[in-house]
Amino acid sequence: MKDEFIEIYKTNIKRDGADKLLEWLERTDFFTAPASSKFHSNYTGGLCDHSVNVYKRFKSLIKNEYGDNYAEKVSEESIAVMSLLHDVCKVDTYKTDYRNVKVDGVWTQQPYFSVADELPYGHGEKSVYMISGFMRLSREEAMAINWHMSGFDMRVKGGSYAISDAYYKYPVAVLLAMADMMATYLDEKIVKWLACLYNIISLLYIIYTINKNKNENGDLIWTFGTI
Repeated sequence: MKDEFIEIYKTNIKRDGADKLLEWLERTDFFTAPASSKFHSNYTGGLCDHSVNVYKRFKSLIKNEYGDNYAEKVSEESIAVMSLLHDVCKVDTYKTDYRNVKVDGVWTQQPYFSVADELPYGHGEKSVYMISGFMRLSREEAMAINWHMSGFDMRVKGGSYAISDAYYKYPVAVLLAMADMMATYLDEKIVKWLACLYNIISLLYIIYTINKNKNENGDLIWTFGTI
């Protein structure tokens, strides 16, 4: 999907620095890297495929949420920036290694993807950092990319509730997280059923987190609900 990615990128992203960012992406392994080492799109070129899938899901969700005049709420440029670039943090992260596997009684070396993160800056926040080295992001774009992992985010797992405030203040961030989830599990291959179960549990957790309300006394109460 490299050609499709580049076409969407060049058609929609026009801000200062966009051309330099694309040139940099082409010098990295962005268009050949997998999207993951073990789970969704864990094949050569999977990261690019996943980014395009998220773009399509995200744009569809934006249209459904805001109607025909969606561009008045979220520009075509912002849609492309948030979706196509949400996972640039994975650039130059996956390496091809080999392990011994017995095939028909004979030990052979089989390739697999391992993780060797040369810039351990996090995930969503790392994407924001890397993009910002080339072009400016709006606060909404930065928030959406920063929190696109929803319940998978290590800060959330550590007990931070900041994601709840971010989702309330920037609803587009919720839509990007949903697009990422939908692309991963509806459009792409699920290698292990356990990963699917884990993601469902994470989604339930984030629903639990963002659906907090106040009772008449102003105390926080927690309820399950829908986004």
